[in-house]
Amino acid sequence: MQCEIESGGLRLSGYLAWPEVTTDAPRPGLVLCHGFPSGPGGAATSGQTYPQLAERLVADTGWVVLAFNFRGTGASQGEFSLAGWLDDLRAAIDHLLSLEGISDVWVAGSGTGGSLALCEAGEDERVRGVATFSARADFDDWAGDPGGFLDHARNIGVIDDPDFPTDFESWSRELREIRPTALIAKIPPRPVLVVHGADDDIVPLDDARILTDAAGDAVELRVLSEAGHRLRHDPRAVALLMGWLERQTDR
Repeated sequence: MQCEIESGGLRLSGYLAWPEVTTDAPRPGLVLCHGFPSGPGGAATSGQTYPQLAERLVADTGWVVLAFNFRGTGASQGEFSLAGWLDDLRAAIDHLLSLEGISDVWVAGSGTGGSLALCEAGEDERVRGVATFSARADFDDWAGDPGGFLDHARNIGVIDDPDFPTDFESWSRELREIRPTALIAKIPPRPVLVVHGADDDIVPLDDARILTDAAGDAVELRVLSEAGHRLRHDPRAVALLMGWLERQTDR
């Protein structure tokens, strides 16, 4: 069902999938995070298939799953900033944990969403584990040309307000200071799954290796042969996620 999440005075669009079978026992919850928009639809269509993924995960695992749109995408309010997206993820976690019948929360994310999931879990002990798909190790390419990246963000629609950001230096500093490699090491012994396509032409496979090296042997790395960047639509990636979720409740 559709839902709204409040994040710093903004209304974020969400979709909550709940198992049809009722039980008095608490259920585990999962927050799904989409990546940075790409393709012809840009921000308007970002994350539009994640409710379908949420329903499939619910049917196969019995978990409660929350998919949502970061600020500036889909029907969510606001303008893109990296720290703003991190605030949105924290708000989604707060929202899911506030629901009656949720025991604990895990996070799964693609691309930028996966990178921010690692950052949030590194600072938030409530997150029991993280699964990432095509996640960036850092945002150095964006930070290297923040003006060009701001133009790109406007072109794809995650920033509509011509006066945003009001403080360009602070906005661009976030691109340098928010670093998944600095925070992934703080997650273990909580589980981390890193999935990457061998032929990813957007985020190189080296990023996955950099992330896993930063956290040591505690990270489970899976490389999918002949796979590109959009692992959300790769059945092998979805199968890996479902298997990983099933193992979480056995811990």
